Amino acid sequence: MSLMFISQNCSRGMQRMVLCLILWSVVATATAAQLQAGPMVGATAMRQVKVWVQATGKGQAQLEYWEMSAAKATPLRMKSSVVALNEEADFVAQFTIGLLEPGRTYRYRVLINGKEQKVPQQLVFKTQALWQWRNDAPDWKMAFGSCVFGNETKYDRPGRPYGGAPEDKRVFASMASQAPDLTVWGGDYLYFREVDEDSELGLRYRWRYDRSIAEQQGLLRTGSHVSIWDDHEFGPNDSNSSYRLKGEVLPFFRRYWANPSCGVPELAGTFTTYRFNDAELFMLDNRYHRDSDKLQVKDKTKLGAAQLRWLKNALLMSVSPVKLIVTGSQVTNEVNRFEGWHNFPEERADILKFLVDHKINGVVFLTGDRHFTELLKTDRVGSYPLYELTCSPLLSGVSSGLDAERANKQVVDGTFVAQRNFCTLDFSGTKAERKITMRSFSNTGEKLWERELKLSELQTPADTKR
Repeated sequence: MSLMFISQNCSRGMQRMVLCLILWSVVATATAAQLQAGPMVGATAMRQVKVWVQATGKGQAQLEYWEMSAAKATPLRMKSSVVALNEEADFVAQFTIGLLEPGRTYRYRVLINGKEQKVPQQLVFKTQALWQWRNDAPDWKMAFGSCVFGNETKYDRPGRPYGGAPEDKRVFASMASQAPDLTVWGGDYLYFREVDEDSELGLRYRWRYDRSIAEQQGLLRTGSHVSIWDDHEFGPNDSNSSYRLKGEVLPFFRRYWANPSCGVPELAGTFTTYRFNDAELFMLDNRYHRDSDKLQVKDKTKLGAAQLRWLKNALLMSVSPVKLIVTGSQVTNEVNRFEGWHNFPEERADILKFLVDHKINGVVFLTGDRHFTELLKTDRVGSYPLYELTCSPLLSGVSSGLDAERANKQVVDGTFVAQRNFCTLDFSGTKAERKITMRSFSNTGEKLWERELKLSELQTPADTKR
């Protein structure tokens, strides 16, 4: 792309963005490629793991890994396939390492053009344990949160930085200090600006910029990570299926997250399921097929008919005792004045009726978006109470005018948080005494509240008839 073309055909903001991308390319070509972001372990299974890496330039990437075992003084070192790093893929490499053994811990190192990339912490990935029919499920910890606004002054709106002060980024170190086995990102991982959302180059720029936030790297290297998306990494604020570049943005999500899958062959999107120990995550795409919240028709949809049918079938097929339905917008909040499932009453009623009619046990909703945190409890006739944990924001601004939300009778006492925070869910205990302990922490790591849900309380009463 010539500078003359840029000058004549691009806005000033777009000129700066394109020039930055060209500069990245020039620097990458002129210098030896090295680690830009990550590495990050994505979806793991009993015999397979995914690992994500981004470099500064062209070359080749490879992983060397070995099992950590006291019985082996000199462990056998193995290498992954070599993955080419190219500009078209933002110098991203995703590795799928298979035929591992269940319940094992492996150390690894990243090689770019044959040179080890040094990072401040030991790099480890773990395969999931084979506990079924043998033992109780392992105890494990999940970190959860949403809404990460990485400030960039020249493209941000004037005034107070929406992503807080530099010290607010300590939230990532605080999350990492909890040593989560799995981190689930609940949407709005980044925010497209006005200069980003109208071009594919803009989308590319924002993904690369935000994934490179230095303070985030330690967390990305801790445990494993999966994510959904919401409006801000899909397109403009409150965007829906009409977004012109939705076909262009979907590959960026696939590129920057090592999720177990994205959609199904017959239906595009980011939705997937992910089984982690005794929980199964049903990770919904509430953007790609979504109608506008403002559309005044009875049959408007958030998921689309095909994804809704997929969700029902996936819930029926699941054998996991805990079923975590992860979606960007709140589901059960009855006082929400903004985006949410309350604006899709027929579809929401259909889902909630399905859960009762088919006796789907162990369901908990995990949601984000609202820029405050709360645990909601909704009592249901003929079934167990439905809980929804909303956790937000990690780094974005905090909502104001929250009196009605605080007074909502669905809020479990003491769980409403109006500050930057993150949550953890600890799964522990024997099968008979299994429990989920939910906690909210400030961005400095101070515990704000703690509540315990017994799995026995998330079961359809035995005398309830279908």
